[in-house]
This record gives sequence, C-alpha cells and structure tokens, in this order.
Amino acid sequence: MPGKHIHFGKYGAKGIKGHEAIWRQLDRLVDYIKSPITSPRGLTARLRYLTGTKAAREAAREAGLTVTDRTIKAWQRGQRKPSPASIAQIEKAYRKVRRHNVTRDLIRRLERGGRGTRIEIHPINQSGVDRPRVRVVGFRNLNIRRWDRMVEAWADANETEAESEWDDAAQDLGSEWGEYEYVSNIGFSA
Repeated sequence: MPGKHIHFGKYGAKGIKGHEAIWRQLDRLVDYIKSPITSPRGLTARLRYLTGTKAAREAAREAGLTVTDRTIKAWQRGQRKPSPASIAQIEKAYRKVRRHNVTRDLIRRLERGGRGTRIEIHPINQSGVDRPRVRVVGFRNLNIRRWDRMVEAWADANETEAESEWDDAAQDLGSEWGEYEYVSNIGFSA
C-alpha cells in the first residue's frame, strides 16, 4: 500500500517514486533544445523561444524570468553575459513554458483516441538487499488510457497531484499495486 514505504531503502533497495519516473519519460518526449544553455547557441535558442512573441514573453515572466527586456536584448546581441543565477532562471523558465506549450499535444498523443499508451514498469533494484529481505517484484506492463491529469501535474510541477495520479493508475496492477510506489524505471513512447 502506498505511503507504507516511509523508510524506503532502509535495507538497500534503490528506486524512485513512480510519478518521478513518468516525469523523466515525459521530459524525454518533449524534445527540449539539445544545445546546453552554457553554449551561445543554446542560450540564444532559449531566449528566442521565451521572447519571440508577446505571449511567450508573458509566459516567461509568469514562469519566473525577472530580467528586463533591455538585459535580454544585450544577451541576445552578445554584449553581456548572463550570471549563473540568470542562466538558472532562464533554464527554469524555458522548461516550464515548454512544458505548458506541449501539454495539450502530449495528452492527445498519449491517450491515442481512448486507446491509451502501454507503459513498462521496471521494479526496484534489490541488488543491495540481503537475501532474506528480498521481495519478489517483477517487470509489469500497464495500459493507461487517461493522461490529462498526470501530464497537467507534470506541466505544473505538482508533486502531490502526480503522486495521486500514479497511485490511481497503479491500482490497475491488481492487489500488488502498492509494490510499485517505487520503481527503477518506467518506459513508454508516444
């Protein structure tokens, strides 16, 4: 039962929460800008994405980009370089805006007209657990048909909602669904 793993890893098991594994996979599907933000190309691409339109600039402000338009133009022209704090702010705003921009399309792709998307659940890594304490937990498949609340929780970085959605989805695994509160990986594609 979820929530019972208060001392997860006490005996050497390794894993992450199920919703975090789903978030990692959703981040892989989003297709972020590949160039690192520390490169001129990566910085320019992110700034262009965040300031290309009035709506993009407003979304960037809401996402936490607090520098002035004048400063952004100086960065784009190469006249000034952003500080490490500004670089972190740009990256955080870029990821948040990008997540919100792709949410609707991602939900449509994952729900596939009501057919859903099959996910592969890899159980926790128990290689460091002493033999008498090892649980029998296996690789599982699950078809999730409703993705809207999970993807929206990911876009808003709402941990509580995402954890609740994962618990609801995992119940389709049957009586052992609580054993998949923590996993080593979750894989799917859209």
